[in-house]
Amino acid sequence: MGRVFRSLDDPEFNEFFTGFRFTAYRLESLQHYDVSYEKAEFELFLSGRTRGLFPGIDAWIDGTVKPAHAAGKRLYRVHVVEEPLSDYVRFECGWAYRHTVAAGEEIRLIPVPAGEWPEGLPHRDYWLFDSSALIVMHYRDDGAFEAAERVEDPERIVEANHWRDLAVHRSIPFEAFADRHGHTF
Repeated sequence: MGRVFRSLDDPEFNEFFTGFRFTAYRLESLQHYDVSYEKAEFELFLSGRTRGLFPGIDAWIDGTVKPAHAAGKRLYRVHVVEEPLSDYVRFECGWAYRHTVAAGEEIRLIPVPAGEWPEGLPHRDYWLFDSSALIVMHYRDDGAFEAAERVEDPERIVEANHWRDLAVHRSIPFEAFADRHGHTF
């Protein structure tokens, strides 16, 4: 086991997002994330309100997405989403993804029927920086973050690269996914 980060605010963990040279890739597998910086906005979404200021996502856009995009770096993710979409995924698509894509993050989705999973892909989240730095994300069953683990085993890093390539190949761009759903997030 490599370095374990117990907080998403850990400066050493956040160095990965500023220090990558070419690519930062994320595989997302959960249908709900319990993230403190989204709780108020998620409640507003559930109550039918329109999106206003969203400090957590705005900080991601201004602090990570825009600088990476301006430097010519590729920041991208694939999210495996079950259909029908959970309230959280609808929230994420409408209140986060739409805005991060506009800022330069590439979002792709793999829609699957509820209870199914794409063959060959893990049912867990990870970040892969420059195809060589692997961070496996650990969450509780309720979607709350537990830890992020730096993995240095070369075989697991190669495996994560394979999963990335497979997920990107099987996914569709966010814009096509949004069009398919009639922008009803």
